[in-house]
Amino acid sequence: MQRPIVLLFAAVALAACMPAPAQKFQPKTIQFKGDPEYSDAELLAAAGLKKSVVLTVAEMNEHFNRLQDTGMFDRILYKFDGVDLIYTLTPASVLYPIRLENLPLTPGSDLDAKLHERFPLYHGKVPPENGLLEDVRRALEDMLAAQGMKATVTAMPLGTPGTKNVTAMNFAIQSPPVRVGVIHLDGVSPELQVRVQSVAEHTAETPFDTENSLTNIEHAFESFYTEEGYAAVKVHAVRSGDPQVKADAIVVPFSVTIQEGRVYKLGTIHLPANAPITQAEIDKAFGPRSQAAARGVALRTSWAMIAGRYKSKGYLDCKITPHPEFDDANGVVNYTVDVDTGPVYHLAFVKFENVSDELRKLLMRNWQMLPGDPFDEAYVANFILSAQKADPVLMRTLAGVKASFDVRADAQTHDVNVAIKFEKR
Repeated sequence: MQRPIVLLFAAVALAACMPAPAQKFQPKTIQFKGDPEYSDAELLAAAGLKKSVVLTVAEMNEHFNRLQDTGMFDRILYKFDGVDLIYTLTPASVLYPIRLENLPLTPGSDLDAKLHERFPLYHGKVPPENGLLEDVRRALEDMLAAQGMKATVTAMPLGTPGTKNVTAMNFAIQSPPVRVGVIHLDGVSPELQVRVQSVAEHTAETPFDTENSLTNIEHAFESFYTEEGYAAVKVHAVRSGDPQVKADAIVVPFSVTIQEGRVYKLGTIHLPANAPITQAEIDKAFGPRSQAAARGVALRTSWAMIAGRYKSKGYLDCKITPHPEFDDANGVVNYTVDVDTGPVYHLAFVKFENVSDELRKLLMRNWQMLPGDPFDEAYVANFILSAQKADPVLMRTLAGVKASFDVRADAQTHDVNVAIKFEKR
């Protein structure tokens, strides 16, 4: 990235002639103006300057270049007026926070402090190229090497380069691969040992993710227990021990502590007022409550049923949040369901592609959802089958024809465009 850099040098004492290259000057003060993000001490250290230093013109230029090469400023001007050495700084318009993709280091304040100690202008952000970005990349490689991990670290924008979609600078180990290692388990009951160990073996050897591996591991075990009806299970995963360098990969070991709790029977699911699904429909889906365990598949079916009913009313962005309430005395879990409906989406238009005019007219005669109606994706999905059952002509015409549909919902206008395409099988 090219930046306009202006270098000003003026020596009042030498107004009549240029100073000799070897002539030395001792600024009374060294001042930095224009970027309050950094302290004078940080800027002095970044430029390699010290107070009361004696400098030649060439040395002034060298220190200027060191500050410029950090990439943390869009423009730097400096002048020496015979008394004071003054830097005027224009902060960089684009800096990005760093993100560790698969480095087995711990992001946060400790890592930031180590990087700041090495690079005084590092405040958690780096420029989009060169300078401090490259310094941080090499420093991360050095930190890994100090732990016995010789790895190649790359830095790439997270998002679309050259656009406002870039949200961070992503640092990743390209080689060797980094994986989740052995998972040590605590708290598993004897009757579940074999099955839970299978979950551990499946989870191990998955790609390591600096930010998400802990959560992913916990979710894997929570999902297993929830499927079995342990609705109150608690899982806690931690890194355990140093990463191990294998012949073909770096592996990161974990320990998982599980508080299983008990198997709960499903109690009542409390729906929001005016929900487009009745309590009787929910009850019918589960059958006798006294025998139904609160298993994951049953709960997912319930949440999907509730969400589907809202979406049939045009609430395409609706979010279902179930809140469990445990009755340990009776071994029952009840759920209160909160629904964030979001806006109502409406049908803008529907078109039928790859059909004759005659067939298009026949299809439109059977189509019941009009422009402006709340959009119901289930209606679109079931339209062809329903229309064929209702119209013998369509049944014959569409025999051996495959239909697919494309739904485009605009999150700004909340309009939905539908295209239904027909192809011979």
